Amino acid sequence: MSKLHVAVLFGGKSVEHEISINSARNIFEFIDRSRFEVSLIGISRTGGWYLKKEVNADISSGEPLRLNMSGSRKGFMRLNNEILPIDVVFPVLHGTDGEDGSIQGLLTSFEITFVGTGVLGSAMSMSKLYTKRLLEASGIPVSKFLTYSFEDRSSIRFDHIEKNLGLPFMIKAANLGSSVGVFKVKEKKGFEAIVDEVFKFDHTLLFEEFVEGRELECAVMGNRDVKASLPGEVVVSSDYEFYTYEAKYLDPEAAKIVVPADIPEDIAEKIRQHSIKTYKTLHCEDFARVDLFLKKDGTILINEINTIPGFTNSSMFPMMWKERGISFQDLISQLIELAMERHEQRKRIVKSR
Repeated sequence: MSKLHVAVLFGGKSVEHEISINSARNIFEFIDRSRFEVSLIGISRTGGWYLKKEVNADISSGEPLRLNMSGSRKGFMRLNNEILPIDVVFPVLHGTDGEDGSIQGLLTSFEITFVGTGVLGSAMSMSKLYTKRLLEASGIPVSKFLTYSFEDRSSIRFDHIEKNLGLPFMIKAANLGSSVGVFKVKEKKGFEAIVDEVFKFDHTLLFEEFVEGRELECAVMGNRDVKASLPGEVVVSSDYEFYTYEAKYLDPEAAKIVVPADIPEDIAEKIRQHSIKTYKTLHCEDFARVDLFLKKDGTILINEINTIPGFTNSSMFPMMWKERGISFQDLISQLIELAMERHEQRKRIVKSR
């Protein structure tokens, strides 16, 4: 059989640009070359698309690409007008313009098969606000929260938030990941400056109660037959007040990953069921990682879902499936297979009358 041609798409205009590069580097290294031919497509910080020979931060050093919109030759075109013969795109884009449905919409409009959740699920899952609202409406437990848009800036009052959420509380940009734009507020001093800082990252802010509990994650994979891993735990050093961007990516001593988490079997099963329900409620496809809190009294609170979780050496998603006996290479292969199966199923949809 001929090999499937997979394009790994990475970089992007997001503040999570570097994380995307690290994830793509691992996928490029571990993908099964006996089954897949691989092309690398990098998106620079300014939005240029380039064909690369290796995964690195110097994306604009690659060959510029353009999108051809002409009939049967739609797709990525090189400078010599050759269309890249891509069977499936594997987006490894974290955050804004990569995980929020933007790229997914582009690929869908060009009828290009891609790995991961589509436009609707990506957009809903990227918004921490709408994730909470949808989960809450579905009876899935979430922490207490308040929300404000930039137009509401003058009405944001520390005393009102403290009264409703208590102290400390969290302030988050509603549409970012990797703990970018996240602050823990313990007092009124400095509150206004933090609000202004977070508004630099997003149009909508989320204020959440601070949850005293263990930080757990659960990997979910599948479409018709959805499966969940055993939960893993992020044990953050006492040097950090929560799992910050620095703790995740800059300080190798900041956190310890425990897979599987040391929790009772009944709690682990409950987390798995909550995670699958979260995945289905938000219309996720192929794969995702659910982040949650486990309080001392056994209460489980879903925090958020990541439709393109990290694939770096320290990323929980591949580690949780490795514990289930799925190697990094096999995990990549399974995700590509899921995308191809889903694409075949969608061919039955009639697009004209």
